[in-house]
Amino acid sequence: MSRVVRTAAAVFAAGCLLLGPLPAAQAASDDVRLTPVVGLVRAADTDPAAEQVVRAALTAAGVRRVVLTDGQRPPTHVTVWLGDGDAALAELGVPNADGLAAEGFVLAAGGEDIVLDGVDADGTFYAAHELRTLIEPRNGRPQVRAATIREEPRMRYRGLIEGFYGTPWTQSERLGLLDYLGSHRMNTFEYAPKDDPYHRELWRDPYPADKLAQLGALVDRAIANHVDFTFALSPGLSICYTLEADRQALLAKFESLYELGVRAFNVPLDDIDYSTWHCDADRERYGTGGGAAGRAQSELLNVVQQWVAGKGDEAPLQMVPTEYYNVTESPYKKAIRDLLDPDVVVHWTGTAVIPHDITRAQAAQARAVFGHQILVWDNYPVNDYIAGRIPLGPYTGREPGLSNEVAGVISNPMNQPVLSTIALYSFGEYGWDDVSYDATASWERALAERAGGDPEVLSALRTFADLNWYEGTLHLDRAPQLSAEVAAFWSAWNAGRRAEAVAGLRPVVRALVEAPDVLRGALAPDFVAEADAWLSATKLWARAMEVALDGLAAADPSAAWTQRQLASGFVKQARALRDTRLPHANVAPLVGDGVVDTFVAESARRFDASVGVGVDRAVGTTSMGTYADNVPARMLDGSLDTFYWSDNAPQTGDSVGIDLGRARPIGGIAVLMGKPGSPSDFIGNGVLEHSTNGTAWTELARGTTAEVRATVPAGTTARYVRYRALANNDPYWLVVREFAVDVLDATRLTVSGTPLPAAGSALRSAADDDVATSYVAASAPVAGDELVVTLSAARELDSVTILQETGAAGSGEVSVRRAGEWVPIGALGGTFTDLAAGGEADAIRIAWAAGGPPPRVAEIVPRYTP
Repeated sequence: MSRVVRTAAAVFAAGCLLLGPLPAAQAASDDVRLTPVVGLVRAADTDPAAEQVVRAALTAAGVRRVVLTDGQRPPTHVTVWLGDGDAALAELGVPNADGLAAEGFVLAAGGEDIVLDGVDADGTFYAAHELRTLIEPRNGRPQVRAATIREEPRMRYRGLIEGFYGTPWTQSERLGLLDYLGSHRMNTFEYAPKDDPYHRELWRDPYPADKLAQLGALVDRAIANHVDFTFALSPGLSICYTLEADRQALLAKFESLYELGVRAFNVPLDDIDYSTWHCDADRERYGTGGGAAGRAQSELLNVVQQWVAGKGDEAPLQMVPTEYYNVTESPYKKAIRDLLDPDVVVHWTGTAVIPHDITRAQAAQARAVFGHQILVWDNYPVNDYIAGRIPLGPYTGREPGLSNEVAGVISNPMNQPVLSTIALYSFGEYGWDDVSYDATASWERALAERAGGDPEVLSALRTFADLNWYEGTLHLDRAPQLSAEVAAFWSAWNAGRRAEAVAGLRPVVRALVEAPDVLRGALAPDFVAEADAWLSATKLWARAMEVALDGLAAADPSAAWTQRQLASGFVKQARALRDTRLPHANVAPLVGDGVVDTFVAESARRFDASVGVGVDRAVGTTSMGTYADNVPARMLDGSLDTFYWSDNAPQTGDSVGIDLGRARPIGGIAVLMGKPGSPSDFIGNGVLEHSTNGTAWTELARGTTAEVRATVPAGTTARYVRYRALANNDPYWLVVREFAVDVLDATRLTVSGTPLPAAGSALRSAADDDVATSYVAASAPVAGDELVVTLSAARELDSVTILQETGAAGSGEVSVRRAGEWVPIGALGGTFTDLAAGGEADAIRIAWAAGGPPPRVAEIVPRYTP
């Protein structure tokens, strides 16, 4: 026996899971035990969609036959009331839905009656879905838990806007989302895909018959799910506001959708240059500036609102202003406030395009500055601007009580619609009751729904979501759960408790390895298909992490080198993965970046340092984020075809630079910025500086162009060199193709010899201080072939380490050159060779033994005597 009493939005329909916190129970009443035959009472105005949901829920619970009546109690043991249920409510001592807001409902269950009483058809539909959450087996028999639920929404608009760039959703994906919205009490689907040409570029042209039929099918599905299908048309790229033909073209497009059943419309005027007119008549009528644009747009929208009002059955027109974020007063906003029909609803994204927070005070300011009802277009979890990411973290940062200031909050989701439901679930809860909304608890319920209540699947999904937490706006922490585990590992490792460190991290990494397989085997195929690239990337990065951990734990350096290579192989595979949708098809999927890749890189660095590789290698630095996989290391790789790319415009004080590892004598410096395709992505006002300690900086030169070069005074030493912005660089981001510093005390190595390298390889890769690059011979060695590494100056050698790739280790004799004579120091010993080489030398030679596979030498490392 149980009794559930709720008076606010705490529970959402989701399969057979009861989701949400349960308030304290009131006086107990018997649960309703479902019998094989159940009565169903309906009225003349009973919502057919609600009836269908109820029938499906009863059938799923094992009810074999439904006895239908119109208003009268049927001769059944159990009765479901979908109309005329006031008497049954009175018997249960429950007031009906009178007095609740639109879409509100009462659901009461006890004894032999289940009553679904909605304020309107929407409310009854939501009550029907709520009923599904109360059905559960008890002692082998299905029953409905005794309950009194009385709920109403706090926000008018709840749902999503398909407003992203990149690959649009397919017809079947949109249909599926409409089902999802309806079953989660969301009432808004705004059709505004940026890459639908008939929505934007070809806005004047009628939809072809097949496309119009698809839109009609979406409208029908929306109606069945009690979702308002809102059609958006975005004419701002080419409209002539004063041209009557353009106004009529817009209305004709809306009329064609009205005939399909659309009763809500939107005119987005975002992402356009409102200082550009598309006909001379507009310039003559309106003049120039933001105020002129606001006046032109208001006049157009007022015409559309008059058309809307004339229909008599449409929701108020919506619009997306060109200044769609911030609360700063401007001539444009003043024109919208003063001239736009007061019934038009204005979209607003917050104080930024993607703000970390939206507060009640900010929303009140927005309502005041625009002078209209505000509908929040919330750019989460949209990922068209962060290629390679699928944000799966909680929906956070939106203040409770925002409903007092705005008409609604709707999500701009990802290119991946099913993955977006993790966030959409919480948008539904927040829009229904933002006052008691708990972001973490809602996120946990969203994951639990997707996992189907299976604890193992839920754990794997939580792990996967943690890897896809960061998106740089709402969530600034990278894989916070895993990050804490890795931090604990390094703390123990660096303190000398290495066995403890490995034992603590190993099960965590093993769970990462296993999570993709668990999810592939348990989650819905559409979720798995959309997540495929990220699931594969998770598996590969986790395997890289696992073998990197094995390498750290290995006592034998030869075994550690094997693990180092395996980790690199997994990383290479992970970085070659691509999703099928734009813009994600152009970059590798990012999972746990900044944590997983950092762990693998640090493990590799420690091995490399143990054999003398990378000890004096410079490191790229930046105060900014990184776009896609264009990391700072790419501006130090000697190639003008690769580059570092920031993920935003540099602001005053932002910088890029080099850390040389220690103070060293330096000479010339060159910073080469910009690239074909984005030649303006450079710091337009900057200063080149150097420092020995990272605190006190000395200015070398100032620059205003894409290439900055300087020669430092003789005797200058520095550890850090940076190029710093002296002003905000909006709207241009930053590309650095190369940041080169001439280090004067470096011993340079030159490689020559045979066999000749294969295509794409180079001899220099055998001694470039980077084991990630290899000299790959084009053929097997023959008698007389030898590989020679020449030092720029003779040095006292302690030892020579030679690393060859697994499966391609050549044989031969190793010598060093002293006073012009070659002195043997030993033979190659497989993939890992470490030979003592005491004494001064200026070259190292491998005399290859004939035969065997073409050698692949990752690195020849001279170890110098301190």
